[in-house]
Amino acid sequence: MSEAKRDRKTLSGTVVSASMDKTIVVSIESLKKHPRYGKYVKNSVKYKAHDETNDCNVADKVTIIECRPLSKDKNWRLKEVLERAK
Repeated sequence: MSEAKRDRKTLSGTVVSASMDKTIVVSIESLKKHPRYGKYVKNSVKYKAHDETNDCNVADKVTIIECRPLSKDKNWRLKEVLERAK
């Protein structure tokens, strides 16, 4: 039981929804190379994250960190706001 705490995953993305109480939806975009054709394809995934202070707005650039399950589909929490929307 004296093992070190595991490193938690962190992701950076854009807030696409902030209309729920203490919850934001963050879109993470990545580029993946197609195995056969070699073309880079854009892929996006949306994660719900916990925002304790309701600090974020739509189009903010944020960093989220993995945490214990907070609800049915909320396993991430807000770490920091990198850039505010203009």
